[in-house]
Amino acid sequence: MNATHLPALATADLRGLNLSYGKQQVLKTLDWQLPSGQVVGLLGRNGAGKTTLLEAMLGLRDLQSGSVRLFGETGPMLSDAVRARIGYVPQRSDLFEGFTPDQLLAYFRSFYPRWNSAKVDGLMSRWDIPRDQPIARLSGGQQQRLSIIRALAHEPDLLVLDEPVASLDPAGRRDFLRELIDQVLDRGTTVVLSTHILSDLERVAFNVAFMRDGQIGVQSPLDELLENTRQFTGDSKHMRALVARHGAQVLQRRPLAGDQELAVLKFAANRELGDDAQQLQTVNLEELFMELA
Repeated sequence: MNATHLPALATADLRGLNLSYGKQQVLKTLDWQLPSGQVVGLLGRNGAGKTTLLEAMLGLRDLQSGSVRLFGETGPMLSDAVRARIGYVPQRSDLFEGFTPDQLLAYFRSFYPRWNSAKVDGLMSRWDIPRDQPIARLSGGQQQRLSIIRALAHEPDLLVLDEPVASLDPAGRRDFLRELIDQVLDRGTTVVLSTHILSDLERVAFNVAFMRDGQIGVQSPLDELLENTRQFTGDSKHMRALVARHGAQVLQRRPLAGDQELAVLKFAANRELGDDAQQLQTVNLEELFMELA
């Protein structure tokens, strides 16, 4: 599968990334572009390398080969000016647990000239985070919220979120997603959101990217993908004839018993499928995840 090419205007441009842990190759000549001012959902199964990819993009992992370009600047050693434009919520909290929230935020405020104290105060109050209690004594959800506040406080142009809501209850997730949407709409922030909670992703993502076998296999606007993608189950000869007849793109295929196979096919927008439509099933995001990730 080949990654879909996106417009040249991109916050991040990753080319030919290769990274291995011992004999295990995690990133395999991976190409990826992040369109500016959109929420991009990064999807993949556990162990697919999503966290490694995000850390490599941010210069937190050394690559064997390949290049990363953020805001027109090539890594791995990004300038302070570019780093100041990035917000990051890692999968595992990296908060200083001996600090209080106030101490932590004051420490990070010293690094960012664009710190929005009003936003910080509003979120701290709304999300009910005690300011003077050691971070180690906060609940997992409160620590997660504090990580998010720290990442949003300096109004980043690129916000990278690696499973940011795993410790939040449904109300907390909904409030966070609302804040995320406001961030994109008000500031044009580019957001990368890696999550297994597909219902959350459907609420906010414009683009989705599926990671499989160390590469970005499919990337597409989510609405376009759901509207134009169908699943076919039948014999191989029939599938090939259907693809040829409609010029469909084969996103994935796998053999079933006998000469049968399952194929995920993407058709051109507004393509009239005629009688062939009866042999095709619509798909939801969960079904796409199962086949493409």
